[in-house]
Amino acid sequence: MTIGKSPRSSAPDSSAPAAAEESSRTTGGPSIGRMLAKARIDAGLTVDQVSTRTRIRVPIVHAVESDDFDRCGGAFYARGHLRLLAREVGLDGEALVARYDAEHGGAPSPTAGQLLDSGPIKVKDHNRPNWTAAMVVAIVAVVALIGYNLVGSSSSGGDQPGAASAPLPSGVSAPATTAPSAQPPAPKSSVAAIAAAPADKVTVKLVAGPDKSWVTAKDGNGKSLYSNNLEAGQDQTFTDGKKITLVIGNAGAVHLFVNGKDLGPAGQDGQVVHLAYTPGDPQAG
Repeated sequence: MTIGKSPRSSAPDSSAPAAAEESSRTTGGPSIGRMLAKARIDAGLTVDQVSTRTRIRVPIVHAVESDDFDRCGGAFYARGHLRLLAREVGLDGEALVARYDAEHGGAPSPTAGQLLDSGPIKVKDHNRPNWTAAMVVAIVAVVALIGYNLVGSSSSGGDQPGAASAPLPSGVSAPATTAPSAQPPAPKSSVAAIAAAPADKVTVKLVAGPDKSWVTAKDGNGKSLYSNNLEAGQDQTFTDGKKITLVIGNAGAVHLFVNGKDLGPAGQDGQVVHLAYTPGDPQAG
């Protein structure tokens, strides 16, 4: 007794070529599947590549290109597959969907299960608070507060944290605090701050004008005192018993005060200068 094997489900579906031929006769041109297959080949893509990019399984891509839309799981999914495949191979997906609906009896409303499978439906709740708008308002308020504080600190002298601050001469009171100003402090206001520098030490103060510069400063032992950008309106003061050595980039943007004397700009705009000062009269090294 011979037991025959039952046919496998992967055998070719003879109805697919018939469907393609029927579509061609109805429309007077190539079927939907043949159009997709030709466009894919013209684009130099394989079925595996299209499957990877669209996340549509390889057997379903083969079925669609053979006009076998039953493998899609229903008209709702067939339309989605057509749109994805058409976009990947450079065809008009909506035109293919419209043709599919014309050939298969229109576009029925999707079932509840299809809607759930296609992803969550976003429903706008007008009663919920608009957190996005509230966040934007909060960010604007924080930025405004930071800007106000920066402007206030700039108008109060612009000294950076950690920089040496020389005391005011006796009998000279601190200037009254005025309204915040966005303008950088004028270099001349720094003369009083270094006028009381000890005679046995060298005191150098740098004040940036409208443009920024970069500065490195070392003491008499070669120890680094500062190495950073000097932003517009900022200033730095250095004091040592032996010598202050400076390297200043964009020297024309930096005003220089040494041992209480105004030496004017440290150099020309864009110029890099190397300077050294010792106690007594300022002399560039």
